[in-house]
Amino acid sequence: MSLQTIRRGIASGALLLLGWLTLGVAFQSAPLFAQEDPAHTEELTRKVKTKVPPVYPDIARRMNITGTVKMVVVVSPSGVVKNTKVVGGHPLLVTAATEALKKWKFEPASEESTGIVEFKFQPGN
Repeated sequence: MSLQTIRRGIASGALLLLGWLTLGVAFQSAPLFAQEDPAHTEELTRKVKTKVPPVYPDIARRMNITGTVKMVVVVSPSGVVKNTKVVGGHPLLVTAATEALKKWKFEPASEESTGIVEFKFQPGN
């Protein structure tokens, strides 16, 4: 076995492990909503004051992973993101989308708002 073959094997194993760890973190850290059904939740219509774009993960870019991360977000009356829940997307993209969404700030409102937010990851983003 050549050194190059061993290095490829180690790199492949590391990528696989990272994918599994990312998947586990995404599902463990996403709060569950007792009353929310993502299939019946509409796009969030509340106006965004500060929108932070997600950082395209370097490993996802190198692996040419693209796609959309779909999340349910609950926004407090003050405009701060209260909860997020991932309802779809590649595990290597989920963390970047979650971290960005938690930094968003919305216009104040009289009550909590719940809705769907989507992040699209494409080469060049």
